[in-house]
Amino acid sequence: MSAPRILIIVQNLPVPLDRRVWLECQALTAAGYTVSVICPRGPQDSVHEVLDDVEIFRYAPAPQASGLAGYALEFVYSWLRTAALSVTVRRSRGFDVIQACNPPDTYWLLALVWRVLARTRFVFDHHDLNPELFLSRFGEPDGASARAQYAGLLWLERRTFAAADRVISTNASYRRIALERGQVPPEHASVVRSGPDTARMRPVVPAVDHTDGRHLLVYLGIMGPQDDVHVVLEVVSELVQVRGRSDVRAALLGFGDCLDDLRTRCTAMGLDDVVEFTGRVGPDQIADYLSAASVGLCPDRKTPLNDLSTMNKTMEYMAYAVPAVSFDLVETRVSGGDTCVYVPSGDIAAMADEVERLLDDTDERVARSLAARRRVATELDWRAQAEVYVGVFDDLTRRPSSRRAPAAPARVPGDTDAEGRAYVPLDDEGLARFVASRGGAPHADV
Repeated sequence: MSAPRILIIVQNLPVPLDRRVWLECQALTAAGYTVSVICPRGPQDSVHEVLDDVEIFRYAPAPQASGLAGYALEFVYSWLRTAALSVTVRRSRGFDVIQACNPPDTYWLLALVWRVLARTRFVFDHHDLNPELFLSRFGEPDGASARAQYAGLLWLERRTFAAADRVISTNASYRRIALERGQVPPEHASVVRSGPDTARMRPVVPAVDHTDGRHLLVYLGIMGPQDDVHVVLEVVSELVQVRGRSDVRAALLGFGDCLDDLRTRCTAMGLDDVVEFTGRVGPDQIADYLSAASVGLCPDRKTPLNDLSTMNKTMEYMAYAVPAVSFDLVETRVSGGDTCVYVPSGDIAAMADEVERLLDDTDERVARSLAARRRVATELDWRAQAEVYVGVFDDLTRRPSSRRAPAAPARVPGDTDAEGRAYVPLDDEGLARFVASRGGAPHADV
């Protein structure tokens, strides 16, 4: 009997840049599944490649959307390109199960087409809450057009839940919405958190000094309208221009619709000498910057979407033993526990206060760093999530237990990473010494 074949559809990010989806792909292939992916093409990506036994089919992304008509065009274009590539995948490798990752909530229709044509099953990987995104950006709809758009998002979400044989939610808040708003049977809804693979995501001795002898503040993630990345600039301005600190700089890692506006705003605020925008970054750059960082910033303000969403950057900071300062959000508290520092949403001065306190109190910074690394490795690591994730497909395909393989990649051996950088010792003494040295002190004794 051949291994079950899975087709994963992603529109929001290219693969393997989408860390959650790439970990899912690796978990499935490690467990013996045949995996194909359809996604948009990134700037340096090829149209087609096989990477770590995952066959990836990519299409040119739609032009950047603006306004309702632009977004509708983007969704239609991406849907049609994905549908055409699904025929290619069907002829090349075939598939027994389609997994669609939102946003948007539109691929239920393609899943139903293939259910009719080939009796395929459908798994919905629930990444975002599109109705809550609408409310977060535009508020409660108060006009006919806005009400129609909001109702349309709720309808698409309901159709997605109704079409799904199984739903995978990124946290308990999302699962609750699947059960209550989507009427998904509890036995068909599972929580698979986007935990990092902490064997690979761990502090290294940076190959490049990104601190310039100063404490490095970092932001890692997408830079869209709902991500409030401008808050990072305001915090840096408060620290440097208002409070006169000369020992602080910031690096903003990532890309998105607001990147150009943020760069313009940074220049207008006179912060170009202390703020760096890296643009799109890969795992090696992430490891270098987060290993050098003294504090991670979570600027997402309390909105209907942010409050219920798991912020991957929080757990990625934790994996690199970086203490985070965050606005107080429900699901961020679930991830960070008592290792993060929480301040009232939108309070720039309070966030700057807590950043400054961590920079000046080495003992607390070290204690929170060690606690963060310990928590993410023992409670949030991807390996445990991978077991749940692969179990969904084992159950759906009724795969015999005798044919099942481990649901997670093997741990990485050795004292260095793939780029030859030395891993920092994870014992309390070695890691504490490394964390205390951040901010310009040498790493020679690590």
